[in-house]
Amino acid sequence: MEKIEHKIVPVNGLNMHVAELGEGPLVLFLHGFPELWYSWRHQILYLAAQGYRAVAPDLRGYGDTTGAPVEDPSKFTSLHIVGDLIALLDAIAPEADKVFVVGHDWGAYMAWHLCLYRPDKVKALVNLSVAFTSRSPKMSPVNHFRSLYGDDHYICRFQEPGEIEAEFAKIGTKEVLKNFLAFRTPGPFYFPKGKGFGYSADKPTWLSEDDLDYYAKKFEQTGFSGGVNFYRALDRSWELNAPWSGAQVKVPAKFIVGELDLTYHVPGIKEFIHEGGFQKVVPLLKETIVIEGFDCVIEQYERDEDFGNDDERRRRHRYFATPSSDVILRGDVAAPRGDVTLQHRQATPLLHRRCANGATSFQRDATVTAKS
Repeated sequence: MEKIEHKIVPVNGLNMHVAELGEGPLVLFLHGFPELWYSWRHQILYLAAQGYRAVAPDLRGYGDTTGAPVEDPSKFTSLHIVGDLIALLDAIAPEADKVFVVGHDWGAYMAWHLCLYRPDKVKALVNLSVAFTSRSPKMSPVNHFRSLYGDDHYICRFQEPGEIEAEFAKIGTKEVLKNFLAFRTPGPFYFPKGKGFGYSADKPTWLSEDDLDYYAKKFEQTGFSGGVNFYRALDRSWELNAPWSGAQVKVPAKFIVGELDLTYHVPGIKEFIHEGGFQKVVPLLKETIVIEGFDCVIEQYERDEDFGNDDERRRRHRYFATPSSDVILRGDVAAPRGDVTLQHRQATPLLHRRCANGATSFQRDATVTAKS
């Protein structure tokens, strides 16, 4: 990690912390909650070694990025975040025409909207965990989740400023992070008022004590408000995105989700992804990959021991032909002249692939191609 360079870039009224390494075509990595640039540490090192410039910021309200008005959740909409990203690209790569983008969780949500608002900035996209769905004019996202799961659902619980932060403070920063990052239940996540998680999870094998300490140190410095504000601004984003109702994301894209990811089990999502709805709103979607036995933090798995016990490893090696020391998305992002190819050639290949039409097959390499 000592190779990775860190800088502060003035961006859209913020001082944005950026981790980067390498020279060549730019790959922009966007993290989720409760994460940081650090979630892409493996990919940064690998892609830099392959001749690419890997860039991962701490998003607004996170980590070492400062200046965000955390007391005002309305300043955390998709328009604000995408505005930050456009300003960042203009600052660090003013000559770049388009860049590759990789997003996870909230980073995926913002990456979809970056492509929706400014497709001229993106060569191709790989998103993890969160699929793009059309804006519903009938019901806001928070009310939608409330109608599905009730008031104890975590998205609903996150809405009142200060309330969830107080509960997290009682539990402790490190315990909160461990429980979130270890979550592997495909069903909805509830956080009943005053009851916390209701459990203490074992630290996942892919997360070392040093890794957990890094996350804890940064969140102890900043608190959780910045990250939680993304949820609090969700309905405001929905209001502001009314002009894009019915719009398509017209960027070459690939979508990857873990079989145990709770986002994959929201009612109606599987049907939307596999029965043509997803392809309709993302017409240049090349492939959807569902990875058996994986949860929502697939970008952070690195070592053989990260894949559980011996029985789990044997089962998963039906889908991974070589040792799993090269993590998902640790791949070759090739950008030849003429056609632009975004390719992650897994050293953990043979992914379980479910295409948009519902077909299931296996393949070694995943490629997104777009005309430049």
